[in-house]
Amino acid sequence: MDVDFGDARSILVGFGAGVVVLLALYSLVGLEDVLSALSRADPLLVGAVCAAAVAWLFAWGLALRTVLGVIAVQVTMWRSFLLFSGATFANNVTPFGQAGGEPFSALLVSRSTGTEYENGLAAVASVDTLNFVPSISFALLGVGYYATQFTVGDRVEFAAVALLALALAVPIGAYLGWRNRHPISDLVVGVVISAGGAIGRVVPRVEAPEESRVRDRIEGFFAALERVAGDHHQLALALSFSALGWFLLSVSLWLSLGALGHWVPFAAALFIVPLGSVAGVTPLPGGLGGIEAALVLLIVPITGVDAQTAAAAALLHRGATYWLPVLLGGSATAMLEADNVQESPSD
Repeated sequence: MDVDFGDARSILVGFGAGVVVLLALYSLVGLEDVLSALSRADPLLVGAVCAAAVAWLFAWGLALRTVLGVIAVQVTMWRSFLLFSGATFANNVTPFGQAGGEPFSALLVSRSTGTEYENGLAAVASVDTLNFVPSISFALLGVGYYATQFTVGDRVEFAAVALLALALAVPIGAYLGWRNRHPISDLVVGVVISAGGAIGRVVPRVEAPEESRVRDRIEGFFAALERVAGDHHQLALALSFSALGWFLLSVSLWLSLGALGHWVPFAAALFIVPLGSVAGVTPLPGGLGGIEAALVLLIVPITGVDAQTAAAAALLHRGATYWLPVLLGGSATAMLEADNVQESPSD
Protein backbone atom coordinates (compact mmCIF):
# COMPACT_ATOMS: atom_id res chain seq x y z
CA MET A 1 0.00 0.00 0.00
CA ASP A 2 1.42 3.34 -1.00
CA VAL A 3 0.67 5.25 2.17
CA ASP A 4 2.22 8.59 2.93
CA PHE A 5 2.89 8.56 6.66
CA GLY A 6 4.53 11.94 6.23
CA ASP A 7 8.24 12.30 6.63
CA ALA A 8 9.51 9.06 8.18
CA ARG A 9 12.09 11.08 10.03
CA SER A 10 9.35 13.06 11.79
CA ILE A 11 7.83 9.79 13.03
CA LEU A 12 11.21 8.67 14.34
CA VAL A 13 11.69 12.06 15.98
CA GLY A 14 8.25 11.70 17.57
CA PHE A 15 9.12 8.29 18.98
CA GLY A 16 12.45 9.64 20.16
CA ALA A 17 10.70 12.50 21.96
CA GLY A 18 8.25 10.04 23.53
CA VAL A 19 11.09 7.86 24.78
CA VAL A 20 12.81 10.92 26.22
CA VAL A 21 9.63 11.87 28.09
CA LEU A 22 9.31 8.30 29.39
CA LEU A 23 12.92 8.22 30.55
CA ALA A 24 12.53 11.60 32.24
CA LEU A 25 9.33 10.44 33.97
CA TYR A 26 10.76 7.16 35.24
CA SER A 27 14.06 8.75 36.21
CA LEU A 28 12.15 11.30 38.25
CA VAL A 29 10.00 8.63 39.91
CA GLY A 30 12.88 6.22 40.39
CA LEU A 31 13.51 3.64 37.67
CA GLU A 32 14.94 1.02 40.03
CA ASP A 33 11.90 1.26 42.32
CA VAL A 34 9.55 0.94 39.34
CA LEU A 35 11.40 -2.13 38.07
CA SER A 36 11.32 -3.60 41.57
CA ALA A 37 7.55 -3.12 41.72
CA LEU A 38 7.15 -4.71 38.28
CA SER A 39 9.22 -7.73 39.34
CA ARG A 40 6.60 -8.46 42.02
CA ALA A 41 3.65 -8.27 39.64
CA ASP A 42 1.28 -11.26 39.55
CA PRO A 43 1.84 -12.99 36.14
CA LEU A 44 -1.76 -14.21 35.95
CA LEU A 45 -3.11 -10.71 36.47
CA VAL A 46 -0.64 -9.31 33.94
CA GLY A 47 -2.05 -11.84 31.46
CA ALA A 48 -5.56 -10.66 32.39
CA VAL A 49 -4.49 -7.07 31.63
CA CYS A 50 -3.45 -8.15 28.13
CA ALA A 51 -6.70 -10.09 27.67
CA ALA A 52 -8.71 -7.01 28.64
CA ALA A 53 -6.78 -4.96 26.08
CA VAL A 54 -7.49 -7.46 23.28
CA ALA A 55 -11.17 -7.54 24.29
CA TRP A 56 -11.18 -3.72 24.12
CA LEU A 57 -9.89 -3.84 20.52
CA PHE A 58 -12.57 -6.39 19.66
CA ALA A 59 -15.35 -4.26 21.23
CA TRP A 60 -14.35 -1.11 19.36
CA GLY A 61 -13.90 -3.21 16.22
CA LEU A 62 -17.57 -4.18 16.59
CA ALA A 63 -18.45 -0.48 16.90
CA LEU A 64 -16.64 0.13 13.60
CA ARG A 65 -18.44 -2.85 12.04
CA THR A 66 -21.80 -1.44 13.15
CA VAL A 67 -21.08 1.98 11.67
CA LEU A 68 -19.84 0.45 8.41
CA GLY A 69 -23.08 -1.54 8.21
CA VAL A 70 -25.09 1.69 8.30
CA ILE A 71 -23.31 2.92 5.16
CA ALA A 72 -23.89 -0.45 3.45
CA VAL A 73 -20.39 -1.85 3.98
CA GLN A 74 -20.56 -5.38 5.40
CA VAL A 75 -17.56 -6.92 7.15
CA THR A 76 -17.15 -9.93 9.42
CA MET A 77 -16.41 -9.58 13.13
CA TRP A 78 -12.88 -10.90 12.58
CA ARG A 79 -12.23 -8.42 9.78
CA SER A 80 -13.60 -5.57 11.87
CA PHE A 81 -11.13 -6.57 14.61
CA LEU A 82 -8.29 -6.47 12.08
CA LEU A 83 -9.47 -3.12 10.70
CA PHE A 84 -9.71 -1.48 14.11
CA SER A 85 -6.38 -2.96 15.17
CA GLY A 86 -4.85 -1.43 12.05
CA ALA A 87 -6.50 1.91 12.85
CA THR A 88 -5.12 1.76 16.39
CA PHE A 89 -1.68 1.00 14.98
CA ALA A 90 -1.96 4.14 12.83
CA ASN A 91 -3.02 6.24 15.83
CA ASN A 92 -0.10 4.91 17.87
CA VAL A 93 2.63 5.65 15.34
CA THR A 94 1.48 9.08 14.15
CA PRO A 95 1.48 12.35 16.11
CA PHE A 96 -1.72 13.78 17.61
CA GLY A 97 -3.40 10.41 18.16
CA GLN A 98 -6.61 9.88 16.17
CA ALA A 99 -6.21 13.16 14.30
CA GLY A 100 -2.93 11.94 12.83
CA GLY A 101 -4.03 8.35 12.24
CA GLU A 102 -7.48 8.87 10.74
CA PRO A 103 -6.35 9.44 7.11
CA PHE A 104 -4.39 6.17 7.14
CA SER A 105 -7.22 4.35 8.93
CA ALA A 106 -9.73 5.57 6.35
CA LEU A 107 -7.47 4.42 3.53
CA LEU A 108 -7.09 1.00 5.13
CA VAL A 109 -10.87 0.67 5.54
CA SER A 110 -11.43 1.83 1.97
CA ARG A 111 -8.94 -0.59 0.43
CA SER A 112 -10.01 -3.53 2.60
CA THR A 113 -13.76 -3.15 2.04
CA GLY A 114 -13.88 -1.75 -1.49
CA THR A 115 -15.77 1.36 -0.43
CA GLU A 116 -15.02 4.98 -1.30
CA TYR A 117 -12.37 6.73 0.74
CA GLU A 118 -14.85 9.30 2.06
CA ASN A 119 -17.05 6.47 3.39
CA GLY A 120 -14.11 4.96 5.21
CA LEU A 121 -13.18 8.36 6.65
CA ALA A 122 -16.79 8.95 7.74
CA ALA A 123 -16.89 5.55 9.47
CA VAL A 124 -13.60 6.10 11.31
CA ALA A 125 -14.53 9.66 12.27
CA SER A 126 -17.95 8.50 13.49
CA VAL A 127 -16.44 5.83 15.73
CA ASP A 128 -13.93 8.30 17.15
CA THR A 129 -16.77 10.74 17.86
CA LEU A 130 -19.00 8.08 19.40
CA ASN A 131 -16.16 6.99 21.67
CA PHE A 132 -16.19 10.41 23.31
CA VAL A 133 -19.68 9.97 24.79
CA PRO A 134 -19.05 6.89 26.99
CA SER A 135 -15.63 8.18 28.05
CA ILE A 136 -17.11 11.34 29.52
CA SER A 137 -20.05 9.43 31.01
CA PHE A 138 -17.78 6.94 32.77
CA ALA A 139 -15.47 9.70 33.97
CA LEU A 140 -18.36 11.73 35.39
CA LEU A 141 -19.72 8.58 37.05
CA GLY A 142 -16.33 7.91 38.63
CA VAL A 143 -15.97 11.52 39.78
CA GLY A 144 -19.46 11.47 41.30
CA TYR A 145 -18.77 8.27 43.20
CA TYR A 146 -15.41 9.51 44.43
CA ALA A 147 -16.82 12.84 45.54
CA THR A 148 -19.41 11.11 47.74
CA GLN A 149 -17.08 8.49 49.22
CA PHE A 150 -13.68 10.13 49.65
CA THR A 151 -12.01 13.43 50.40
CA VAL A 152 -11.20 15.13 47.13
CA GLY A 153 -7.85 16.92 46.88
CA ASP A 154 -6.94 20.00 44.86
CA ARG A 155 -5.50 18.00 41.95
CA VAL A 156 -8.62 15.86 41.69
CA GLU A 157 -10.81 18.96 41.84
CA PHE A 158 -8.78 20.50 39.01
CA ALA A 159 -9.10 17.31 36.97
CA ALA A 160 -12.86 17.24 37.56
CA VAL A 161 -13.22 20.85 36.42
CA ALA A 162 -11.13 20.09 33.32
CA LEU A 163 -13.35 17.09 32.63
CA LEU A 164 -16.52 19.16 32.87
CA ALA A 165 -15.04 21.79 30.57
CA LEU A 166 -14.15 19.08 28.05
CA ALA A 167 -17.64 17.58 28.33
CA LEU A 168 -19.10 20.93 27.33
CA ALA A 169 -16.53 22.10 24.78
CA VAL A 170 -16.40 19.03 22.53
CA PRO A 171 -20.18 18.64 21.94
CA ILE A 172 -20.54 22.39 21.38
CA GLY A 173 -17.65 22.35 18.91
CA ALA A 174 -19.09 19.33 17.09
CA TYR A 175 -22.53 20.95 16.93
CA LEU A 176 -21.18 24.23 15.55
CA GLY A 177 -19.04 22.35 13.05
CA TRP A 178 -22.04 20.33 11.83
CA ARG A 179 -24.29 23.38 11.58
CA ASN A 180 -21.63 25.13 9.49
CA ARG A 181 -20.63 22.09 7.44
CA HIS A 182 -21.44 23.74 4.10
CA PRO A 183 -19.21 26.80 4.63
CA ILE A 184 -16.55 24.45 6.00
CA SER A 185 -16.92 22.30 2.89
CA ASP A 186 -16.43 25.35 0.64
CA LEU A 187 -13.35 26.33 2.65
CA VAL A 188 -11.84 22.83 2.39
CA VAL A 189 -12.47 22.74 -1.37
CA GLY A 190 -10.72 26.07 -1.80
CA VAL A 191 -7.73 24.98 0.30
CA VAL A 192 -7.36 21.64 -1.53
CA ILE A 193 -7.58 23.25 -4.98
CA SER A 194 -5.08 25.96 -4.06
CA ALA A 195 -2.67 23.48 -2.47
CA GLY A 196 -3.01 21.08 -5.39
CA GLY A 197 -2.31 23.86 -7.87
CA ALA A 198 0.75 25.00 -5.94
CA ILE A 199 2.12 21.44 -5.76
CA GLY A 200 1.41 20.93 -9.45
CA ARG A 201 3.52 23.96 -10.36
CA VAL A 202 6.46 22.62 -8.37
CA VAL A 203 6.25 18.83 -8.82
CA PRO A 204 6.31 17.52 -12.39
CA ARG A 205 3.43 15.30 -13.57
CA VAL A 206 1.23 16.24 -10.59
CA GLU A 207 -2.05 17.77 -11.70
CA ALA A 208 -4.31 19.92 -9.57
CA PRO A 209 -7.50 18.05 -8.57
CA GLU A 210 -10.75 19.04 -10.29
CA GLU A 211 -13.02 21.16 -8.11
CA SER A 212 -16.11 19.08 -8.90
CA ARG A 213 -14.35 15.86 -7.91
CA VAL A 214 -13.13 17.31 -4.61
CA ARG A 215 -16.59 18.71 -3.85
CA ASP A 216 -18.25 15.36 -4.63
CA ARG A 217 -15.94 13.55 -2.22
CA ILE A 218 -16.54 16.04 0.58
CA GLU A 219 -20.30 15.90 0.03
CA GLY A 220 -20.06 12.10 0.07
CA PHE A 221 -18.27 12.28 3.43
CA PHE A 222 -21.01 14.43 4.97
CA ALA A 223 -23.72 12.25 3.41
CA ALA A 224 -22.17 9.18 5.04
CA LEU A 225 -22.09 10.99 8.39
CA GLU A 226 -25.77 11.85 7.99
CA ARG A 227 -26.65 8.20 7.32
CA VAL A 228 -24.82 7.13 10.48
CA ALA A 229 -26.48 9.83 12.59
CA GLY A 230 -29.91 8.99 11.17
CA ASP A 231 -29.94 5.30 12.16
CA HIS A 232 -30.68 5.62 15.88
CA HIS A 233 -30.88 1.87 16.54
CA GLN A 234 -27.46 1.13 15.06
CA LEU A 235 -26.09 4.27 16.65
CA ALA A 236 -27.18 3.01 20.07
CA LEU A 237 -25.62 -0.38 19.33
CA ALA A 238 -22.32 1.25 18.33
CA LEU A 239 -22.41 3.34 21.50
CA SER A 240 -22.90 0.16 23.53
CA PHE A 241 -19.79 -1.41 21.99
CA SER A 242 -17.90 1.83 22.61
CA ALA A 243 -18.98 1.85 26.26
CA LEU A 244 -17.89 -1.78 26.61
CA GLY A 245 -14.48 -0.80 25.22
CA TRP A 246 -14.04 2.00 27.76
CA PHE A 247 -15.12 -0.34 30.53
CA LEU A 248 -12.45 -2.84 29.43
CA LEU A 249 -9.80 -0.11 29.30
CA SER A 250 -10.70 0.79 32.88
CA VAL A 251 -10.48 -2.90 33.79
CA SER A 252 -6.98 -2.96 32.29
CA LEU A 253 -5.75 -0.15 34.56
CA TRP A 254 -7.58 -1.56 37.61
CA LEU A 255 -6.01 -4.99 37.05
CA SER A 256 -2.61 -3.36 36.49
CA LEU A 257 -2.78 -1.85 39.96
CA GLY A 258 -4.17 -5.12 41.34
CA ALA A 259 -1.28 -7.06 39.83
CA LEU A 260 1.02 -4.89 41.94
CA GLY A 261 -0.97 -5.63 45.09
CA HIS A 262 -3.09 -2.46 45.17
CA TRP A 263 -6.83 -3.10 44.72
CA VAL A 264 -8.19 0.42 44.44
CA PRO A 265 -11.90 1.27 43.95
CA PHE A 266 -12.91 0.52 40.37
CA ALA A 267 -14.52 3.97 40.16
CA ALA A 268 -11.01 5.43 40.27
CA ALA A 269 -10.09 3.64 37.04
CA LEU A 270 -13.34 4.81 35.41
CA PHE A 271 -12.24 8.36 36.14
CA ILE A 272 -8.52 8.09 35.44
CA VAL A 273 -8.50 6.25 32.09
CA PRO A 274 -10.63 8.64 29.98
CA LEU A 275 -9.10 11.73 31.55
CA GLY A 276 -5.58 10.40 31.04
CA SER A 277 -6.35 9.64 27.39
CA VAL A 278 -6.74 13.36 26.74
CA ALA A 279 -2.93 13.52 26.72
CA GLY A 280 -3.11 11.51 23.48
CA VAL A 281 -3.66 14.75 21.55
CA THR A 282 -0.04 15.76 22.17
CA PRO A 283 2.38 15.76 19.19
CA LEU A 284 3.90 12.54 20.55
CA PRO A 285 2.93 9.37 18.62
CA GLY A 286 -0.10 7.85 20.33
CA GLY A 287 0.54 10.09 23.33
CA LEU A 288 3.69 8.08 24.13
CA GLY A 289 5.14 9.46 27.32
CA GLY A 290 2.41 12.06 27.75
CA ILE A 291 -0.33 9.59 28.68
CA GLU A 292 1.99 7.71 31.05
CA ALA A 293 2.82 10.97 32.82
CA ALA A 294 -0.86 11.94 33.00
CA LEU A 295 -1.76 8.54 34.45
CA VAL A 296 0.86 8.84 37.19
CA LEU A 297 -0.27 12.38 38.03
CA LEU A 298 -3.86 11.14 38.34
CA ILE A 299 -3.29 7.77 40.03
CA VAL A 300 -1.24 9.10 42.95
CA PRO A 301 -3.70 11.67 44.36
CA ILE A 302 -6.85 9.72 43.46
CA THR A 303 -5.86 6.28 44.74
CA GLY A 304 -3.24 7.18 47.34
CA VAL A 305 -0.63 4.72 46.04
CA ASP A 306 2.99 5.81 45.86
CA ALA A 307 4.46 7.27 42.69
CA GLN A 308 6.61 4.20 41.98
CA THR A 309 3.61 1.87 42.05
CA ALA A 310 1.59 4.31 39.95
CA ALA A 311 4.37 4.47 37.37
CA ALA A 312 4.66 0.67 37.29
CA ALA A 313 0.88 0.32 36.86
CA ALA A 314 0.93 2.88 34.06
CA LEU A 315 3.69 0.89 32.37
CA LEU A 316 1.68 -2.36 32.59
CA HIS A 317 -1.51 -0.69 31.36
CA ARG A 318 0.19 1.09 28.48
CA GLY A 319 2.15 -2.01 27.57
CA ALA A 320 -1.19 -3.76 27.00
CA THR A 321 -3.07 -0.84 25.44
CA TYR A 322 -0.27 0.83 23.45
CA TRP A 323 2.58 -1.55 22.65
CA LEU A 324 0.45 -4.68 22.26
CA PRO A 325 -1.90 -2.93 19.77
CA VAL A 326 1.16 -1.68 17.87
CA LEU A 327 2.25 -5.30 17.39
CA LEU A 328 -1.24 -6.62 16.69
CA GLY A 329 -2.18 -3.65 14.51
CA GLY A 330 0.99 -3.82 12.47
CA SER A 331 0.38 -7.51 11.84
CA ALA A 332 -3.30 -6.86 11.04
CA THR A 333 -2.38 -4.15 8.54
CA ALA A 334 0.08 -6.50 6.82
CA MET A 335 -2.58 -9.25 6.65
CA LEU A 336 -5.22 -6.92 5.23
CA GLU A 337 -2.84 -5.51 2.66
CA ALA A 338 -1.79 -9.03 1.61
CA ASP A 339 -5.48 -9.78 0.97
CA ASN A 340 -5.84 -6.52 -0.96
CA VAL A 341 -2.92 -7.41 -3.21
CA GLN A 342 -4.36 -10.87 -3.90
CA GLU A 343 -7.81 -9.47 -4.66
CA SER A 344 -6.45 -6.63 -6.85
CA PRO A 345 -3.68 -7.96 -9.11
CA SER A 346 -3.56 -4.62 -10.89
CA ASP A 347 -2.12 -3.07 -7.70
